[in-house]
Amino acid sequence: MEPPEFWSHPVVAQALAVCDIPTLMEEIRKARGWSQTDLAEAVGYTQSWASKVIRGETSLTLQQVRVIVRRLGIPVELLRLGDPDEGKKEGIPTNRRQFGAMAFLAVLPLPNTTKVTNESTAQTLTTITGQQRRLDATFRSRDLIDGVRAHLEMAVKAYQGAGPHSAPVAAAVSEAAGFAAWLSMDMLDLGSARSYYRQAIAAARAADNDLLAAYMTGSLAAFEIEAASDPLLGLAMINEARGYLDKTPGRGTPTAWLASLEALAHASGPRPDEEEATQALRRAERAIAEADGPPPWPWVYPFDSAKLARTRASVAVRLGHGKEAMQAFADSLPTNQPAPKQAALTSLEVATAMCQRGEVEQAFSLALGALDIGISYQSERVLQQARRFRYRYGGALSPAIVRFDDRLRTTLA
Repeated sequence: MEPPEFWSHPVVAQALAVCDIPTLMEEIRKARGWSQTDLAEAVGYTQSWASKVIRGETSLTLQQVRVIVRRLGIPVELLRLGDPDEGKKEGIPTNRRQFGAMAFLAVLPLPNTTKVTNESTAQTLTTITGQQRRLDATFRSRDLIDGVRAHLEMAVKAYQGAGPHSAPVAAAVSEAAGFAAWLSMDMLDLGSARSYYRQAIAAARAADNDLLAAYMTGSLAAFEIEAASDPLLGLAMINEARGYLDKTPGRGTPTAWLASLEALAHASGPRPDEEEATQALRRAERAIAEADGPPPWPWVYPFDSAKLARTRASVAVRLGHGKEAMQAFADSLPTNQPAPKQAALTSLEVATAMCQRGEVEQAFSLALGALDIGISYQSERVLQQARRFRYRYGGALSPAIVRFDDRLRTTLA
C-alpha cells in the first residue's frame, strides 16, 4: 500500500485529476518495484496486455477499470474528472483524456441510497448521464451500455428512497433511461430500446414533468418510425406526446420537432402520404416562426429552419424526390456538426438522394465513408442503413460499388 504522499506526487495527482488509469498503473508499478509481469499478475492479465494498456495501444472496458482500481488499491475518493482543457495543457493525448472520462464513470461513487436522498442527488445523477452522453461521440455503444445500465439501476434505487426529493430524482431516472434506450437502438436491440423509452416516459410522469414526458414520448415515436419501421405506431406516439404539450407553455420548439417527426412518419412505410407529410412540414415551419426565446429543457438546441431542412431532406428521400432532397440537405448545412454515427446516417441519406439523381459513383463513394464509421463504432443501426442503401440499388456495378460491396462483406465476416 502506497504512503499518503504518493498520491500527492505531481504525476500521480494529475492522473487522478483526469482519471488516467494507465498512468496510475505505471506509477504504482514503479513505486512497488514491480516488473510489468508483476503488474499484470496483480490485476489478473498478461504482461503483453499490461504493456499495451500503458502504451495506449489497447482500450480498457468498464469492467477492467473496476478490477484494476480494486486490485491495485487506487482510492476511488481521489479520482476526479477534471477540465478536459487541463489535460491538454499538460500534454495528455486526446484518447487518454477520453478514456479518463470513461474510467471515471466506471468507478464514480453514486449517492448512498441506504441513507435519505438529499437535494444534490438528482444533480449528481444528471451530471453522470450528461458525461455518458458526451462519451457516445467517441465510444462504441456496446462499450458504454453496461455502465449506463448500472447507473440507471442506481438512479432507480435513489428514487425509491428519495422522499421529498422524488420529483427531480424521477426526472434524472427518465434521462438515464432515455440514454439507455438510445444506445440500445444503436445496437438494434429494439426490445430493450422500447422498454427503456417506456421507463423514461413513466419516470417523467412520476416527476410530473410534462415537457420531459413529451420529449421521451416523441423520442419513442422517432424510434418506432426510423428504427422499428412502424410509422403508424409512431404517429400514435406523436399524438400522445402532443397531449403533454397541451398543459405546458413555451411550446414552439417541441411543437416544431413533433411536426417534423409526423412528416417523417407520413413519408415512411409502404404507402407514403406526400400531402400529409407536406402539411406537417408547414406546421413545423409555423411553429418555428412563432417560437420565442431559448428552447425549453430538455431541448438543448433550438429546432430551427436549418434543422427542419434536414427533416425536409429525409422526407424527400423517402418520397423519391432526389433533387428536392439535395437542395434541402444543402439548406441544412448551417446546423451544428453531428456526432459521427449521426453524421454517417445523414451521409447515407444524402447518398440515397444522389442515387435518385443518377449520381451513382459519387453516392457509393460517400456511402463508403459512412459504412467505415459504422464498422469503426460497431453501430448496428448504421450498418443496417448501409445494407438497405445497397439493396435499393439494382443497377450496373462500378468501381465505387465494388469497393462498397467488399467493405460490406467484411461486416458479415
